Amino acid sequence: MRLFLLCLLMTALLAGCTTSTSAVAPPSSSTASSELPLDIRWVRRSAEHQAAYAQTYRAASAYLSAMADTISTDRWAVVLDADETLIDNSLYQQERAEQGLGFSPESWNAWTLREEATALPGAVAFTRQVAELGGRVVVVTNRDDAVCEATRRNLQAVAIEASAILCQTDTGDKNPRFALVEQGYGDLPPLRIVMWVGDNIQDFPGLSQQVRFGGQAALSEFGGRFWLLPNPMYGSWTRNAE
Repeated sequence: MRLFLLCLLMTALLAGCTTSTSAVAPPSSSTASSELPLDIRWVRRSAEHQAAYAQTYRAASAYLSAMADTISTDRWAVVLDADETLIDNSLYQQERAEQGLGFSPESWNAWTLREEATALPGAVAFTRQVAELGGRVVVVTNRDDAVCEATRRNLQAVAIEASAILCQTDTGDKNPRFALVEQGYGDLPPLRIVMWVGDNIQDFPGLSQQVRFGGQAALSEFGGRFWLLPNPMYGSWTRNAE
């Protein structure tokens, strides 16, 4: 009987040790990887993301080609945003998510100075077409003016040449910078803007999130002068209360 009770006691103790050890085991790398937010996973890993960009730029290219014959002056431009329009910053988003951190101006500027953003599908071919048709590629971005030269180098590194890059100085509102392009900016003469391309509704003149209440008529320029690209990671839409 004593031997039987001793065996039961030893069995219970061993079972307790086994349970304790397994409870503190670290998660596997595959589990940690699956915790990457869906929006970042979609941008970095989905065929749909690549297809959406290629499709949009092809359609914009066809529209621009058809329009080019009707442009009476050689002083015209296409205005494009930079981030998530021409170049892909999803690696920054992934790195922050993996560290359990969100956006900060300091980390963002550090990322831009790395000059590691890659070209998005269709962006290089489209910007080359603008130049071949006689237009100017003008980038209007809300990157800080302090990183404007780094932005130019990053764009050039992925074969995107811009006639001008207008970064943010005192306001994130792009409308005054759109006006500068039309009035003449730096070495550029006054230019007629024939098309805008962006990933945020505020990349288009006079528009804000309020346009979503205006019905289809308020969106009539999209697919013509305006071309919108998908960005589920960030943007002015994140501040919509309803």
